[in-house]
Parts: sequence; C-alpha cells; structure tokens
Amino acid sequence: MSDFLPIEFENRMKELLGDEFEEFLAAYDGVRYRGLRINRLKVNADGNNATPDELCLSAGYEQIDWEPMGYYYNDEDQPGKHPLHEAGVYYIQEPSAMAPVPMLGVVPGDRVLDLCAAPGGKSTQLASALNGSGLLVTNEINPSRARILSENIERMGVKNAVVTNEAPAKLVPRFEGFFNKILVDAPCSGEGMFRKNDAALTEWSVANVKNCAERQAEILDCAADMLMGGGTIVYSTCTFAPEEDEQSVENFIARHPEFTIEKTLRLWPHKVKGEGHFAAVLRKEIREGEEEVVSIPEMSMSKSDMKKIREYLSDIIAEKCFEVGGKLSSGRLESYGDSIYLVPAGMTSISGLKVLRPGLCIGTLTKGRFEPAHSLALALSPSEVLRSVSLTVDEAAEYIKGLTRNADGEKGWTLVCVNSYSLAWGKTAGGILKNHYPKGLRKG
Repeated sequence: MSDFLPIEFENRMKELLGDEFEEFLAAYDGVRYRGLRINRLKVNADGNNATPDELCLSAGYEQIDWEPMGYYYNDEDQPGKHPLHEAGVYYIQEPSAMAPVPMLGVVPGDRVLDLCAAPGGKSTQLASALNGSGLLVTNEINPSRARILSENIERMGVKNAVVTNEAPAKLVPRFEGFFNKILVDAPCSGEGMFRKNDAALTEWSVANVKNCAERQAEILDCAADMLMGGGTIVYSTCTFAPEEDEQSVENFIARHPEFTIEKTLRLWPHKVKGEGHFAAVLRKEIREGEEEVVSIPEMSMSKSDMKKIREYLSDIIAEKCFEVGGKLSSGRLESYGDSIYLVPAGMTSISGLKVLRPGLCIGTLTKGRFEPAHSLALALSPSEVLRSVSLTVDEAAEYIKGLTRNADGEKGWTLVCVNSYSLAWGKTAGGILKNHYPKGLRKG
C-alpha cells in the first residue's frame, strides 16, 4: 500500500519524521489492529459489566493501553455479528480512536458536548464515563450520519443523551457557556486512516488539508463559546498534518488567549497498536467573579411527571428505578407525536433545533395504550424490571430473526436478555413469548 501514497504526503512525512520515516512507511504494510470497548452502562442481573472471556476473543484479551475497557480482537472473531453486539454490550472502535475521551476527564454529573459525533464511538465512550448522571449533547451536522449516531446511542443503552443534527454555529446561541467538557473530534483529511480507509487516501490533497484546517478553526471557535470558565476542550483528529494539529491548536490559542494548552498527544502507527491520531487538551480560564463548576447536580423529577411515568411503567419496571438515584427518577417527560421521552435533567429547551433523540424514549401512547420502547429495554438491566428471561447466544440469534418462543411465567411485558444482558422486549401470554424485537433491526 505504501507505493500508492501521494508524493506530497510522503515528502512532508519525510521532513516531519526524519530517521523514523522508513519505519513509519513500513507500518502501512504491517498488521492492522482492531478493537472493541466494553460498555460500562450495560450490566447483567448481578450488576456487573461483561468480562473479556464472555466475548470469546481469540486475541487473548489484550487490553488497549489508553482505555481500561478496550480490547484488541482478530479478524476471525467477527464481533459485529454477535448478539452481544446487538445488545450494546460492547462497541467496535478503532483502538487509537479511544484515546481522546479519557483525556477529557469526564465524571458523572458533567455537562458534556460531543460536537462532531458520528458514528458515535466517542459519544458512547463519553456516556460510559458519565454513567447515567449528568448530560450529554451529541451533535452531527450530516443528516444520514446523525441517524447512525442516534441508532448507536440507543443500542448502547444511553439514557441521558440528546442527539442533535445542527451546524455548530446554530448551537452556540442555545448553549453559550453551558458545557464544562467539550469534545471536538474534528472532520479532517484522514491521513491517519489511510491504512484502513481507501476513501481517505483517494480524497487526499494539499488543498483539502487547508480546507479542513479552516473548517476546524470555525468549529473550535464555536466550542469555545459554548464552554464555561474552568472547562476543558479536547480537540482531536485522525490526521498527521501539522496544519490540522499543532498549528490548528496554536492558531486557536492566538484567537482565544483565555485558553491554555495543557497536553498534546500523537499516536503513530509505527509506535502503537493502532492508527494515527492527534489530541490536545485546552483549558479555559475562570473569569473574575466566576466559579468553577465541577459537576452539575441532578434535579429530582417533578411530582406530576413521576406520577405519569409510574402509570405507564408500573406493571413493567421495578420500584427501585423510580426511587431517588434510580434510572427513571430524574429528568422530565415530553411527548413528540405518540412517543414519550425522558429528557435528561439540566437540558435546556430544544425548541427550534433539529433533534433526532431528545432523550430516552420510554414508549408510545396510542389511544390510551402504552407500549414500552426498544430503547428503554436496552437501557435497563434484569434487576430493574418485574419480568425477564435470559437466552443463550444461539437462542438470542434466533430471537433477533423475529422468532417467537415458548415461555412460562407471569403474563405481561418481559425483558428478553442474552447471557443476562438486556436485548429487547417480549410479551408473555398463553405460554408464548411474543417477539417485539424491532422489525427494522431483525437479521437473517
């Protein structure tokens, strides 16, 4: 593959790397590393996350250095075809792409923005760090990519995320000084993905590098306006171009002297088990009279909304979900058509914004009849419902195809699990578990 690299790119990398250039070039014909990240939000009946041995990885459960829940896998593993993937137990993500999120230092209670979020790898990583507390606004300007982002937020069982489809500049008036953590995984020339993505190679040009740098500057300026004093931006790219990396950060600091560079990181494919990546941590100073906000406390749900959600879910959900600190104890209920959403606590009005997912969809209400949503099933664990059934991997694969099953037990909505991790809803009646796996997601 190294024979097909653009000559302008090669010349620049020779100058940038010096004696390391030949080693860098050889990496293009070397091993391509693949990774997945276990989802902290997904727990089994005992309240535990999945362990690597449950995933049957032939790579020997080798951990990715910069992400405690990240592991390498080999081509023969095919984790994308496993029912645990459909259940959101893990996310398939390029190893180096997992590095920027830990640098942001997200903790439960933060208000976080992922400004350029599709397809959702870093957003779901941020959601894992929030662990259901705080707010995540995850945005993507491209409509088709935003839909993929929304689907991945649902699959990973994220309850406190709002998915928007806007230009960054459109978000600024609504969220000025609102977030204390922002990730800008900026659109870039993709040089770090040449080994993995043919399109990045064929679309590369010197002019495109310049265009990307200009667009990155506009996006970073928007992020600066939406960050509160004392907050942090992590800016990342998957390119090697200094114009898009160090120079982009230095130009940003020149335009915004209230920021300082706390750290930068480069991951080189000839030095790490992953593709090329760059990241920088940018800290905004606290203005005089302004207090640093470390975390945002969640407000309890209003009494009227709590009454409604209990009415909808009383014969489905365990009481502990409604108690203080429970999964369904904070936020506000809002209806969009027939769908009822739990909007995260602390979220401002979404009126006037293009919103694909205003929060966690808990279900639909048609002619007084309530039906729980697939997204609610994925966000729950067996201990949080009144009825559940756990299938084996083979049984779950059949369920995903839409097959019904014989079932004993109490009549009503039942959480169907694979290896004790929630997968979908079923409805038990007359010794049959009727399949409610969404038809649009069925496979086979």
